[in-house]
Amino acid sequence: MAASLTSTSDAASSLADPVNVLLVDDQPARLLVYRAILESLGEHLIEARSGNDALKEVMASDCAVILLDVNMPGMDGFETASLIHQHPRFERTPIIFVTAVNVSDLDRVRGYKLGAFDYVTVPIIPEILRSKVMVLCELHRKRRDLQLANERLASANEALRVEKARELAVLNDSLSAANTALASRNVELQAEIAERESAEAALLDLSRRKDEFLATLAHELRNPLAALSNAINVFKLAAGGDESLHRSMQRQLAVLVRLIDDLLDAARISRGKLTMKPVATSLKAVLDSAIETVSPLLETSKHRLVVRVPEETIALQADQERLAQVFSNLLANAIKYSDAGTQIELEAKHGGGRLTVSVDDHGIGLTRDQFSRIFEPFTQLDTSVERSQGGLGIGLSLARRIVEMHGGTIDVASAGPGKGSRFAVELPLPLVGQTAPAPGEPVTEEIPSGIRRRALIIDDNEDSADTLAMMLQLFGHETQCLYDPRQTHDVVGAFSPDIVFLDIGMPGLSGHDVARSLRAVPAGRNLVLVAVTGWGQPEERRRTAEAGFDHHLVKPVDMETIRRICDSIGA
Repeated sequence: MAASLTSTSDAASSLADPVNVLLVDDQPARLLVYRAILESLGEHLIEARSGNDALKEVMASDCAVILLDVNMPGMDGFETASLIHQHPRFERTPIIFVTAVNVSDLDRVRGYKLGAFDYVTVPIIPEILRSKVMVLCELHRKRRDLQLANERLASANEALRVEKARELAVLNDSLSAANTALASRNVELQAEIAERESAEAALLDLSRRKDEFLATLAHELRNPLAALSNAINVFKLAAGGDESLHRSMQRQLAVLVRLIDDLLDAARISRGKLTMKPVATSLKAVLDSAIETVSPLLETSKHRLVVRVPEETIALQADQERLAQVFSNLLANAIKYSDAGTQIELEAKHGGGRLTVSVDDHGIGLTRDQFSRIFEPFTQLDTSVERSQGGLGIGLSLARRIVEMHGGTIDVASAGPGKGSRFAVELPLPLVGQTAPAPGEPVTEEIPSGIRRRALIIDDNEDSADTLAMMLQLFGHETQCLYDPRQTHDVVGAFSPDIVFLDIGMPGLSGHDVARSLRAVPAGRNLVLVAVTGWGQPEERRRTAEAGFDHHLVKPVDMETIRRICDSIGA
């Protein structure tokens, strides 16, 4: 009963997908037995009555299993099996040998070598034969399904490869287009970079030429200022006119000189040529110089300056002139941006090896975003007409640079607009604990005055030369002016001067060349040579000294300085 159910089940499964089973036997009765046993499997049964017929059927049909009689006339089962398995297409086709006689072990070995799957002897037991054929048929179906699956997988892989190749081609085209666009953009960027570099170079060149222009402008302005200063001094010495008018003219001239000095300093900062000359000095000397500088402004504006500094002498290692310029700039800034008559405080404290000097005002104050901008060159925070006090907006920028070059810092604080400002300078004190010499009356050698000297003025600017000559004449000296430096030796030989005031920047022959030529001849070796120039930086002073000058004066020259130089001749 169980066998019957199994057979029915097997038949049902095979009907859905029958495979070919080749039955090979020369006896029709036996073929009929095979068919009777296997028909219930539902497979496609093919009959062949000889080895040759079997080969034809194998070539025509794909067989899942071959049931092959061993003892057939003509071509026996072994020979038939050998020919079948020699073909590459059928080398794995399973063969079940059927034999009516007992085969020896050698025959079995021979059969297995020829690819026999198994042996079945006659009389055949139906269940055994059916089971073996059923297993081989099912195995064939599985192998065929696997082959079909492999073919479908290969087809899918090929379709996927084609699709991926198409996608890759599309991606490559897209990348190629992107690369082309990127290359084009790179060319544009390179052009923009080149354009910006060219613009930057042009700006740098413009900035350099601007600095050179400022320096040249400041220098050239000193020439007319020298004539103006000399004329004012002549006016004063001649005791003519109103004294208050003379003081007013002197103040305005000092303003012009200060503006020119600021222009020169701005150019020096931009070109990195601002230098310091540290000397041993004191805080009192520095602050006194700063207060003296702004005293005309304090007097005019009626501001009240309150000074609070330690009583003991505080030693400094600093460039006294430049450091005094810092505090005079801060005081001038406080005067400029606070109402007339208000109070300004100047306070100094020290401790921990640091000195802090602050300037407080009650003026317009600052917003927080102005704290850093206020130290930029040419910055004017309030340019309204009512606040206009002149100036180029250089003072605070210059002050910060000078303080930094002294190893210090400068900071600003303000509670807001209208609430005043506080500028604090902090400096190192390398000489703290040491006592600087207390400033007293300068010790000077008695110099006889009123001695008549012979002074030669050489300058291509006739006004400067003439006004300086007039001032020297009012001092009681004999003068002669020379406007062409090429005539120097002739005039020196004829006039025999004691002192020569010599302009440096003259066309055709510079003051350096004239000085060297004078020092090279006996008549000029003992002359007092005074360089009068618009350039005052250390490099220029070194050059004039090397050329043989005894003194270096920056235009406009100070009247008392000239008087001292003249009176010191022969002392």
